[in-house]
Amino acid sequence: MTRQRSCCAASRETGLAQRLLATGPSVAAERSPSRPSGMALLPGGTFLMGTDAGDGYAADGEGPVREIRLAPFLIDTTTVTNEAFAEFVDATGWVTLAERFGSSFVFVGLLPDGVRGGRPVPATPWWREVAHADWRRPEGPGSDIADRMDHPVVHVTWRDARAYAKWAGKRLPTEAEWEYAARGGLTQARYPWGDEREPGGAHRMNVWQGEFPAHNTAADGHLGTAPADAYEPNGYGLYNTCGNVWEWCSDWFHPTWHATGPRTDPAGPPSGGRKVMRGGSYLCHESYCFRYRVDARSSNTPDSSAGNIGFRCVAETG
Repeated sequence: MTRQRSCCAASRETGLAQRLLATGPSVAAERSPSRPSGMALLPGGTFLMGTDAGDGYAADGEGPVREIRLAPFLIDTTTVTNEAFAEFVDATGWVTLAERFGSSFVFVGLLPDGVRGGRPVPATPWWREVAHADWRRPEGPGSDIADRMDHPVVHVTWRDARAYAKWAGKRLPTEAEWEYAARGGLTQARYPWGDEREPGGAHRMNVWQGEFPAHNTAADGHLGTAPADAYEPNGYGLYNTCGNVWEWCSDWFHPTWHATGPRTDPAGPPSGGRKVMRGGSYLCHESYCFRYRVDARSSNTPDSSAGNIGFRCVAETG
């Protein structure tokens, strides 16, 4: 077991995961939607990516601010929901890695009483490795998604997300595409709506409220995940690009590669050990993980899953 670098989500040990992947199913066919519903058409152009504000995490490589040029693209207005992922599983027979591995990672404060004995993760005891926790049973045995079909699917690895995207005729966003979309047309703002976290006292995202990890007041209306279209959308019509669940991107993570990397349609370094995640989650709190900003970044191994990791997809315009 290895600890996720930012303590925002737990990592899967990759050895057994790779052996399981070698025997897993593949996605044999793609859907071919003519114009995918639930997507926003973004015009592309140039934007300022990253931050030099100094209130984040230098080791994450949030800066320098650089001008990036992107081609137009389509992006999901919400993260992929349980309902949409269930359609994919029904059509393909896909079995997620968490299901094949037999466990995934759950925040201890959300566990049903009967499964509080899940194995703690060293150095981050609020994470428990829970047997039989997966996308259908987000908190393990005794939990289900019957009343959460409009919530983001969780406990999906980067590889699971990529398989869904292929089936849907889409792909995972590059990190640059994700940040451009998340900003909603604003320039160098901290959040999709501006620089104030709760403008006028209104909650605009699902993050930890209170003292982490002891007490969540749920002042924003949610203890765990919120519906994928909760709160107001940003200027491009996207929901929950900050908070709720981390979102997988296609890029390999590197803390400094982008400082001198391409400035037109960058796709990240050619290889690596961890994939980029963006947006933060319902477990983020300023006291320990101030990564619910549009310019913040984190990463995890592509075979890792947890109860606060999901994804959204993009597609080409033509």
